[in-house]
Amino acid sequence: MLANGAIGAADALRIFFHADNCLFVRNDLRDKTADGIMSRGVQLADLFELLPMEEARREFQHELATMRGLWPETARQKRLVA
Repeated sequence: MLANGAIGAADALRIFFHADNCLFVRNDLRDKTADGIMSRGVQLADLFELLPMEEARREFQHELATMRGLWPETARQKRLVA
């Protein structure tokens, strides 16, 4: 959804990357990869405040690609535990 522009970074923060979810991931899931994904997500909106628009878009896409690459590892680890 983020990658195709269906929702923006600010909406993603409000819907998913908010404090309650971050605390749940950190305290209940206790998964370093998932915690890293949440930490990256929280910072997405900052890109647009700190960088020129074109550079922010490139960094945004780079961060999303990194986060997408981390999800399969988290899912695989959870399947191994179950």
